[in-house]
Amino acid sequence: MASLHFTTNGRVCFSSPLRPPRALRRFISLRSPLLKVYALSSNDIKVGVNIEVDGAPWKVLEFLHVKPGKGAAFIRTKMKNYLTGNTVEKTFRAGSTLDEANIMKETKQYTYKDGDEFVFMDLTTFEEIRLNEQNVGDKRMFLKEGAECTLLFWNGNVIGFDLPVNVTLKVVEAEGDVKGDAKGTGSRPAKLETGVLINVPAFVKSGDNVVVDTRSGQYVSRA
Repeated sequence: MASLHFTTNGRVCFSSPLRPPRALRRFISLRSPLLKVYALSSNDIKVGVNIEVDGAPWKVLEFLHVKPGKGAAFIRTKMKNYLTGNTVEKTFRAGSTLDEANIMKETKQYTYKDGDEFVFMDLTTFEEIRLNEQNVGDKRMFLKEGAECTLLFWNGNVIGFDLPVNVTLKVVEAEGDVKGDAKGTGSRPAKLETGVLINVPAFVKSGDNVVVDTRSGQYVSRA
């Protein structure tokens, strides 16, 4: 079914499942979500909280409440910018008011790669969302067709996505000398179907499926 898509610069693109638009770099959903901004006290800051600072969404990675002998209490934080990926340290006066970033999460399925675009699909509406290589980054090394991912939306725009913690990938090459003892309890590098290289136990061979932790890129087990 053909549909209309609105780009971030306000242009309208017409597309169909047979011929998706290639020029689209950031997709704005056809949904019209009711945006809600909630006020938070800095005292409510904790790990994982999303806040909006200087017009950008941030995720709190670390925090510490500090009450000095003299002067006002404050909260020291380490935060990650969803848009740039930069991590900074920032302090807030205790009791100050902050805006909670309206981060929405939706599960989508990665379906295929079209040129330099990665296409994700809603399994209920069949709506397509496209991300370019810069948006996907190193996560593409663990991205397999059919994988269900969590896309993050802010103000209607996709700002990132989370992979499943564990993915199953096929070993396409497991050559070279085994690093370890003669009993075969060591490890060796292996190339997976997505092109990423990881260390696997010596008993893993080409053609095997292995479970990989996408957070660390480490071997978990043989599937």
